[in-house]
Amino acid sequence: MNFELNETHRMIQETARQFAQDELAPTADERDEKELFPHEQIKKLGELGFMGMMVPEQYGGAGLDTLSYVIAIEEISKVDASCGVIMSVNNSLVCYGLTKHGTEEQKQKFLVPLATGKKLGAFALSEPEAGSDATNQ
Repeated sequence: MNFELNETHRMIQETARQFAQDELAPTADERDEKELFPHEQIKKLGELGFMGMMVPEQYGGAGLDTLSYVIAIEEISKVDASCGVIMSVNNSLVCYGLTKHGTEEQKQKFLVPLATGKKLGAFALSEPEAGSDATNQ
């Protein structure tokens, strides 16, 4: 079995690695220390197609495979775990469900801006002993 990355995967890896070094690393410590949200960095991730990696192109996504997504998350998270989590939530918890189960109207209204980084998806959950029970929602 060949475990080498193909050309597309290597390109995704290099793009994500370079973005992380150029755009995230210089301000990661300061943003973490001051608890600042990376608005500009997330917008740029959207412009690169990293906020809707597995979303079909017809809905503004990159139309890539799961391995491409994992590679990008890994490279981003090596430098800035917060940006990696934001990217992951938008891709996995928000875009994935809309892609698989959304109506055409929902995809046009919500998925397109989420996949392009114009809007940002979120996931909220309270403490397990004091509120939401995620497994039973």
